[in-house]
Amino acid sequence: MPEAAPTTSTLDTASLPDLDMALDDVEAARKACTGLREAFSRLRSTIGKVMVGQDEVVIQTLIALFADGHVLLEGVPGLGKTLLVRTLGQALNLPYGRIQFTPDLMPADITGTSVVVDDPGTGRRTFSFRPGPIFTQLLLADEINRATPKSQSALLEAMQERTVTVAGTTRRLERPFLVLATQNPIEQEGTYPLPEAQLDRFFFKIVVPFVNRAELNKIIARTTTGIGSTVTPIMDGAYILKAQQLARRIVVAPHVQDYTIRLILATHPGTGAGDDTDRYVRVGVSPRGAQALICAAKVRALLAGRYAVAFKDIDSVARPALRHRIIRSFEAEAEGVTTDHIIERLLETVPRDVD
Repeated sequence: MPEAAPTTSTLDTASLPDLDMALDDVEAARKACTGLREAFSRLRSTIGKVMVGQDEVVIQTLIALFADGHVLLEGVPGLGKTLLVRTLGQALNLPYGRIQFTPDLMPADITGTSVVVDDPGTGRRTFSFRPGPIFTQLLLADEINRATPKSQSALLEAMQERTVTVAGTTRRLERPFLVLATQNPIEQEGTYPLPEAQLDRFFFKIVVPFVNRAELNKIIARTTTGIGSTVTPIMDGAYILKAQQLARRIVVAPHVQDYTIRLILATHPGTGAGDDTDRYVRVGVSPRGAQALICAAKVRALLAGRYAVAFKDIDSVARPALRHRIIRSFEAEAEGVTTDHIIERLLETVPRDVD
């Protein structure tokens, strides 16, 4: 979904609602939650000035942001995946980097490398580290499945530990650190499926749908006039870190957490979860998937004005949190059964309350 290049203005931090509070101050916590919802609404509105449609895609991306998770955006070319990431970087006022993944990309092109430097004064040679584009806070990994698995794996440490190790030296990345990767459907020519370990480190996998007739008309009207959209920075890194801490304070009742655990266990074949799982699933969801479900549901509840996670919060984030963590069997692939179909069936069959 191409758009005219958006312009930016200076961040006005004084206009942001305050998120500071004491741990035992209930009224301050309520005020902070209300403030975050206001900031979220402004951020969503700002992105909407550039993005046409894809409202649920934007919401899910922002949920991952406030849950401190990375996002994998999948869709055919031209649907606005790259535009969304670029607009988000401008609206968040964060250092922004981009890596265009290609088959000849090497890991050192991502992480950086040590080079030999001559000292004119002493005539000695020393090693100097030249950081790669991964040393940023908002990283666009564009068409990540165009690169070989060796290059894809260069992101593993950064995504999990928020550190980069080169030549035996570990360097810490500044937080918040968010990877937003785009990929074309793996059926397309010249793509490499991401390894399971890489996929599991993505908090959400968001499928970007094609736009409808009205949205396509709006896109054409915007992109053929040459009029750019203004992107106003809404929040900075310090504010995002406070928002992430606030979201983690949302309560999860024991029966809701137990439902989440049973939902995760139901994705594993051979556990008595049901015939569909045994037939269509080869490998189920990892514990990291359960963590993603809970953290995402906390953000969803907070943005909905609630201070405790409900069953509907878990259900609403189950698809983007789990679809890339389920490995289908050969039978599922042959019959065209998608991971979304499997998740939908589990949401229908796993009981919410058990004795």
